[in-house]
Amino acid sequence: MDWAKHSLEKLEASREARLCSKPPQLGEGDAKKILNQYHPDYLGMHRNICIGPNKNDGNFPHELADLLEADSQLPIDFEPSEDIETDVLIIGGGGAGASAALALEETGLRVHLATKLRLGDSNTVMAEGGIQASLGINDSPRRHFSDAYVGGHGQNNRDLLRILCESGSSAISWLSQLGCMLDRNKDGTFQLRPGGGTSLSRVLACRDYTGLEIMRVLKDAVLLSGTTVLQNYAAIELLDDGEGQVTGAVLWDRNKEKLVTVSARAVIIATGGSGQLRFNSFPTSNHLGAVGDGLVLAYRQGCRLINSDSYQYHPSGSVYPEALVGQLVTESIRSMGAQVVNSEGRRFVDEMTFRDVLAASIIKEVKEKRGVQTLTNRIGVWLDTPIIDLQNGQGFLQRKFPGIVHRFA
Repeated sequence: MDWAKHSLEKLEASREARLCSKPPQLGEGDAKKILNQYHPDYLGMHRNICIGPNKNDGNFPHELADLLEADSQLPIDFEPSEDIETDVLIIGGGGAGASAALALEETGLRVHLATKLRLGDSNTVMAEGGIQASLGINDSPRRHFSDAYVGGHGQNNRDLLRILCESGSSAISWLSQLGCMLDRNKDGTFQLRPGGGTSLSRVLACRDYTGLEIMRVLKDAVLLSGTTVLQNYAAIELLDDGEGQVTGAVLWDRNKEKLVTVSARAVIIATGGSGQLRFNSFPTSNHLGAVGDGLVLAYRQGCRLINSDSYQYHPSGSVYPEALVGQLVTESIRSMGAQVVNSEGRRFVDEMTFRDVLAASIIKEVKEKRGVQTLTNRIGVWLDTPIIDLQNGQGFLQRKFPGIVHRFA
């Protein structure tokens, strides 16, 4: 890394002093100022939608708006080669879709799950750092709610947030019953890590491949259930009765290259996010299937979309090496002591502050010429991980984050 030689020297020279230092703290006013000046959500990088239920709503990234306004690619007079009848059609084969299928297992209903890739090939497996639940001795759903509400700057949907926080314990219990092997202490209790913006440690993890472990047990459970799984079937349009009631979907069998219709009494859309649209030209840690297709399907049926102005820009995605650009570096590695450092070898923000504040602070350093430029002209800052072993003992990084060490070592 000769291109970064001088900056690396400054990073290493400052490590001993940083080892004993406290992270810089931003006042509430300073944090808001940085967000307003540097975070993409605050910079007007959105546009109006010209058609549909969100017409004249100026809060959509243009990449998504273009898709929502596009014409359907399905011919009006199409002829399906097969028609499937079921009670419930689930579109999406990640954590949400699999969980929906398992929740319906004992209802006696016929359930079909369609996924454009393989079952489990989703954003869920990309999640590394963990899952939050208020299981600590001094923790509670109320405290979890408070932390998350502050982290959302008071813009949260309180009802949904309350359900999330109150359901954490039962969700962990359910996953454990399915065989999910989350990290535990020697006495059998769950290990709890700190998280960004949390007042207590409440992050449960399986090393640094938590999502992969969760998806492992969900996938196995679905395959053993009565759910019919349609793998490599992409949903390209929803069907309706002409009066606003969805009655199924048109699928594209990617293996046999044919159209299939599924008639269903109910349709569950669990297609995940849209990070692969690369909003505002930012790299993404999202799975390649996260292209917003479910949003488009729903929008064409008249569903109004919400929260389109609140996409999360994760603060720790890699910009080097080029082959790993956009790969997530879990927040948990910062909770264990990794430090965010600029080209001058200085910490400039508390690594465990709220994600949007940290992301905006990194962008600020880059804009003010304190970033590190790679050979491909990408610019970022350092994430000092060797300091973790200095804090916790040699080999700690390898034991706790084997996936990251394998990828980047």
